[in-house]
Amino acid sequence: MGRLTDEEQTDPAARASAPAAPLRDEVDDLTAAWRQQRPDLDVEPLHVLSRVSRLARHLDIARRSAFAAHGLESWEFDVLSALRRAGPPFQLTPGALLRATLVTSGTMTNRIDRLAESGLVFREPDPSDRRGVLVTLSERGQEVVDAALTDLLDREQALLAGLPADQRPVLANLLRTLLAPFDAADQ
Repeated sequence: MGRLTDEEQTDPAARASAPAAPLRDEVDDLTAAWRQQRPDLDVEPLHVLSRVSRLARHLDIARRSAFAAHGLESWEFDVLSALRRAGPPFQLTPGALLRATLVTSGTMTNRIDRLAESGLVFREPDPSDRRGVLVTLSERGQEVVDAALTDLLDREQALLAGLPADQRPVLANLLRTLLAPFDAADQ
């Protein structure tokens, strides 16, 4: 199975009509080896989650590269993109940024300080709370985060290139089904 006949090897039309060999990847080899070494275990979760883990590594590399091309680290993009998604005037309280980025208040204070030093955000008094501040995306911050997002989406499109467009919503829905319980537990 999977071998081409003599006609398929020499005739492009016959080769094109030959049944495609099943697609295999490293996870297939990994699960086969575990099945052989530990037949007492159900290795089925590895078929999905090892692929998710490997894809996450590729996504992490693509994200870090996209952000670095614009002088950003991942955490900087996370804060700037939270502000950008808020819409005009692109400002949030530090507490709202905490919730959007899932970090501690001390970490967020440090991040805001560093972004302000870089001229990507600025603090201003919160008119509705005399003791509070608002963190606002600067014009330069908006330019940087917009360019980084464009670059990121180009790289993510490249990661999805092997998956036909009509299958992407199916995969997105399946992943949502897996992730929804975790998101609900975090709230």
